[in-house]
Amino acid sequence: MLNTPLKDYVTGRILPTIQTPAQYIGGELNTVRKDHSTVKGTLCMAFPDTYALGMSHHGLQVLYSLMNAHGWACERSFTPLPDFEKALREHEVPLYSLETFTPLNKFDVIGFSLQYEIGYSNVLTMLDLGGIPLHAEDRSSDDTLVIAGGPGAQNPELLAPFIDLFVIGDGEPSLPIVCDLWAEMKGDPTLSREDKLARIAGAVDWAYVPRFYDMIYAEDGTIAEIRRTRDDVPASIKPCVIQGLDDIPLPTAPIVPFVETAHDRIAIEIMRGCPWQCRFCQSTVIKRPLRYRTVETIVNAALESYKNTGYDEISLLSLSTSDYPKFEELVTRMSEVFTPLGVKISLPSLRITETLKKIPALLQEGRRGGLTLAPEVARDDMREQIRKPIDNKDLYDGAAEAFRRGWRKVKLYFMCGLPGERPADLDGIVEMAETIARIGKDVTGRYAEVTASVSNFVPKPHTPYQWNGMMDRDYFHWAHRYLRQQVRLKSVTLKCHSIETSLLEGILTRGDRRVAAALEEAWRRGARLDAWSEHFNPRLWWSVFDDLGMDVPFYSQRTRPVEEVLPWDHIHVKKGREYLAKEQGRSIVQLTAMAGAV
Repeated sequence: MLNTPLKDYVTGRILPTIQTPAQYIGGELNTVRKDHSTVKGTLCMAFPDTYALGMSHHGLQVLYSLMNAHGWACERSFTPLPDFEKALREHEVPLYSLETFTPLNKFDVIGFSLQYEIGYSNVLTMLDLGGIPLHAEDRSSDDTLVIAGGPGAQNPELLAPFIDLFVIGDGEPSLPIVCDLWAEMKGDPTLSREDKLARIAGAVDWAYVPRFYDMIYAEDGTIAEIRRTRDDVPASIKPCVIQGLDDIPLPTAPIVPFVETAHDRIAIEIMRGCPWQCRFCQSTVIKRPLRYRTVETIVNAALESYKNTGYDEISLLSLSTSDYPKFEELVTRMSEVFTPLGVKISLPSLRITETLKKIPALLQEGRRGGLTLAPEVARDDMREQIRKPIDNKDLYDGAAEAFRRGWRKVKLYFMCGLPGERPADLDGIVEMAETIARIGKDVTGRYAEVTASVSNFVPKPHTPYQWNGMMDRDYFHWAHRYLRQQVRLKSVTLKCHSIETSLLEGILTRGDRRVAAALEEAWRRGARLDAWSEHFNPRLWWSVFDDLGMDVPFYSQRTRPVEEVLPWDHIHVKKGREYLAKEQGRSIVQLTAMAGAV
């Protein structure tokens, strides 16, 4: 309950005292509003994409709940669509939080969740609209602290000029520490902004402050050295890691949006990390070690969330849900509890093993959705190359059992452009999709609807493929045409990811600080919401790269020697560079064998 009125910074009026969030027009169910004068500090979770995507992100709900329980006022803001951005600028209204209409530059801390490199221009939009100086070096001692975390922080250099501090690793233990340390130093006239940032970076080993590290370049354009400029900050950054996942409470009263979002459902993270070590996968590296929640914790949290929201779907989240150690027990318990309530249990990220054929029976007679699987590739030797061993028989047996129990649709995720890829690998994608469609006909009398979604492979930092080059535009155009030509069944739909988007992702993922100038220039020329096809303008980006004389293939398509200093080498991950280099070496041996066998 609020005892004093709040000011609406958009209209200037005083907001009435409210008893519950539901009594305030515009507030979604389970939002939290606090009087800023009574809290430790104020934090705005800034999601650099639209509300529809941001409110579907489980991590935002987790940190929102955690920080509000920690004594802070935690609020939310999202990237506005272009028409709203235009209106804000025309009326000189700053971008504000949804809870109390507070401008972003009035918060103590603003935290960006970097989920996808293509959204980097949105970070600049939100900073600028929020009245925060775009460049970190231009902010004064008590200006809003700008921090960032998430998968995009694994190569922080593209955003280094704009972010004060990157949090590497798990956000639940690290975010409260950073916020509390910053709040303790607020208003201290003896400390400069640099002093404050140094104190935080020196207190932990997972906080990266870019201003304290210089990139020294060699004559050939590669990085000669990453040089630390202060002795009181860590030479290398290690991830913050939660040891016991059950010790971190799940958000059991998540915010319920008023509008449809990308994932309109309850999300429960059952496991963090992955027992497998696929060479292409960044998540399996940066989310180590493997940690679980108990069945009891998951079921109780799901039931409490259902009571607090009324959602009719619950998603069990992890990188590989069917690898949860008590998977059958968990799915059986969830089905027993929620099927009578008419609540659907969603199982994303299923691994193709013999367990797959048991899943339809475990889910009993609830509402049937589509079956989503990620074979990634279709040939055995390519599976060995990417280190994702699966058996086609398990896949086909699982699909057949699903069709017997009422499923009619299957979605398969594949990649093209992997190291050593051959036409036979592309043939296998279509053959696998059509085989599953025919299994549907054998079981039900009708071809199953199968969607083969094909993404363009981008080598990611902190994976064994980080030294590999990305395929070029001509190759991807050829591969997509080739795939489409192979499809014979009308019930099989082939969807290929945007080539231009993937090429941009390649340079934003693998670039260094020099590429930040192109990011800023593209944003100034109008780059907005680049992950959305209706807003993405690839010509704008390529013209910026040309005008700035930037060698795009140098960053994205060049194969790098293992001894080369990479832009993210000072950001350490579990097992480290030595392990990745060994895996890269094994990959080269296997690629040579594959080429010799053709």
